[in-house]
Amino acid sequence: MIFTRTKQAVDRTIAAFSVAVMIALVICVVWQVFSRYVLSQPSTLTDELARFLMIWVGLLGAAYTVGAQRHLAIDLLAMTLKPQKQKLLSIVINLLIFLFAGSVIVTGGLKLIDKTLATSQVSAAMQIPMGYVYLILPLTGLIMMFYALWFIVNGLLSLKNSAQGAC
Repeated sequence: MIFTRTKQAVDRTIAAFSVAVMIALVICVVWQVFSRYVLSQPSTLTDELARFLMIWVGLLGAAYTVGAQRHLAIDLLAMTLKPQKQKLLSIVINLLIFLFAGSVIVTGGLKLIDKTLATSQVSAAMQIPMGYVYLILPLTGLIMMFYALWFIVNGLLSLKNSAQGAC
């Protein structure tokens, strides 16, 4: 029950934050076009900021689609299986998502942040540490892991309930 409410809160937070990032992205692009063609003095900051915001909204969108179970999938195999086997396959898939998000996105993201902060790498126009830009990697990885864990637990509970109903 609390796990479900937590998932709903995470869903709402990601959706709201993604909308805010998209609004900021649109404002940056509109200002960039206006400053370039109307003022004849293009803004150097908005171009870079728009790139970073695009990265953030893309990764947040990926995390959100994992939570909505709308990620890219080829369900040809799943459609041929019986409902019990489909639930089991879903658990295995979410376990793989959990492992991938943890080992590649979170661990790799933390290593990338560590290296960019250790080398004092900064962005060209805004002069902010690139490690701050890359913070979105482990954050979205943790969100994906949370969602995958939620679907694994729900799948196991569903298998358990259907097994008890069969008895």
